[in-house]
Amino acid sequence: MSEHLIILNKDEDTISIVNLETNKVEKTIDTDHNPHEVVVTKDGKKSYVACSLGNKLNVIDNDTFEIVKRIEHPDFSFPHGVGLTKDGKKLYLASTYSEKVFIINTETDEIEKVIPTYQKYSHMISFSPDGQTVYIPNIGSNNITVMDVKTEKITNHFPVGPGPEGVAVHPNGQHLYVANQDDDTLFVIDTTSYEVLYKRRVGNVPVRLVFSPDGKYALIANRQSGDVSVIETEQQINGTVRPWEIKRLPVGVWAGGIVFNQDGSHAYVANNKTNDLSVIKMSTLKEERRIDVGIHPDGIAYVKR
Repeated sequence: MSEHLIILNKDEDTISIVNLETNKVEKTIDTDHNPHEVVVTKDGKKSYVACSLGNKLNVIDNDTFEIVKRIEHPDFSFPHGVGLTKDGKKLYLASTYSEKVFIINTETDEIEKVIPTYQKYSHMISFSPDGQTVYIPNIGSNNITVMDVKTEKITNHFPVGPGPEGVAVHPNGQHLYVANQDDDTLFVIDTTSYEVLYKRRVGNVPVRLVFSPDGKYALIANRQSGDVSVIETEQQINGTVRPWEIKRLPVGVWAGGIVFNQDGSHAYVANNKTNDLSVIKMSTLKEERRIDVGIHPDGIAYVKR
């Protein structure tokens, strides 16, 4: 078994494949224009790369790290966020400017359904841990669209802060974390009532948010302040349990995509403007090293094969 990172270099239309044993780029792949977001299938065999300005979805064979198919649709207009159902059989894709969600069969790589959100700038895809619900942040509408996976229908929209982009559900399934890039805040929301339970100030222009596998931490990439907000999700102090920013960790310029390795020992942050990755050791919450990649790295995924 080998461990690799798949890093999308937006401004040179390439993917860097980093071998985590050597911490070096093992291979570089040409893609369609402006690769933004990536997701790896549950079995690790394929990756899907949304090329936003090329209006294509590239399908990568993870054995060879080569593009094996290109998926297109007339209503692709800045295809961006991608996510997989819990059984891995379907891929959800958010197309930002057409404001639609595409559901793709991962066995045939064919588009099965197109669902308009009727919201402004539907940008990312995030599944609940139980796989039953999809959350779609709408940057221009300042809200979140909720979709039911079983029925493949929209069930709700609820307001959040201005410019929501980074969205993820805590592994306990009870709390949705939303990073609002236009006012530098984190909202912690009850997934049943949609009540905002906590508001927290984070760094400047928070754009990505991921949880550690054990749910102890949420990491938020702050683009303009060049750092990562480390949120301890259940900090205990004076008899109170609360989510709290315990550290703001400096990384490269324009922090973007973040991913954890399988055991959660390390996190990797794509630094858009220093063209490298920050390697964060989670036991110390410190940057261990940098790995050079391509120009404007952003979307990032981990694969073990």
